[in-house]
Amino acid sequence: MTLSEENYLKAIFHLEKDFAGGISTNAIAEKMETKASSVTDMVKRLAEKGFVAHVPYQGVHLTQKGKNVAVGVIRKHRLWEVFLVDKLNFKWDEVHDVAEQLEHIKSEKLIDQLDDFLGNPISDPHGDPIPDREGNMFTAHDVLLSDINRDEKCVCVGVKDSSSEFLKYLDKHEIALGRKIRVLEKESFDQSLRIRIKKKELVISHQIATNLYVKRL
Repeated sequence: MTLSEENYLKAIFHLEKDFAGGISTNAIAEKMETKASSVTDMVKRLAEKGFVAHVPYQGVHLTQKGKNVAVGVIRKHRLWEVFLVDKLNFKWDEVHDVAEQLEHIKSEKLIDQLDDFLGNPISDPHGDPIPDREGNMFTAHDVLLSDINRDEKCVCVGVKDSSSEFLKYLDKHEIALGRKIRVLEKESFDQSLRIRIKKKELVISHQIATNLYVKRL
């Protein structure tokens, strides 16, 4: 497979979490930051190879064959992110672009040995689950900080937005995976939160709160 084909399958896999039915070419074009005509050509090629199914006016979805490829690419991407952070001391906002290049390495033996070398991690530096060798992926991300009520305590377990800008914002305010958070106040007007992290209090917007996965304590 080409790098472009793998990137399309990965993008469709992520989009399927947000679309109950088929995915439109426009949605894929937005995700891939390309023209709808280019998506149409790629979808046709992927369908001919059996990686996607495309029904006119109903959208695109991955076949099992396509899903296997997408999950494999995601597994490599997230393992490389762990390696870059844990072994090469990259910051969590620096690893995505590098992992985008490394995820296309074809050697399964290398990836399996990388997995073992890292101690078979179950999540990447952003809290996203890492598929195992069989493609199984467990995720318990279902509670956002915006769901937490006043006086409740929780711990940060993942980020919904893994953009460099958002991660730098979190670093600036010492919000990281494993960090305990207490909601002191929730503003009814705009749903902003006043929270305590360690011994520091700060106010965060509703937008920030809806991009942080937490676990209630």
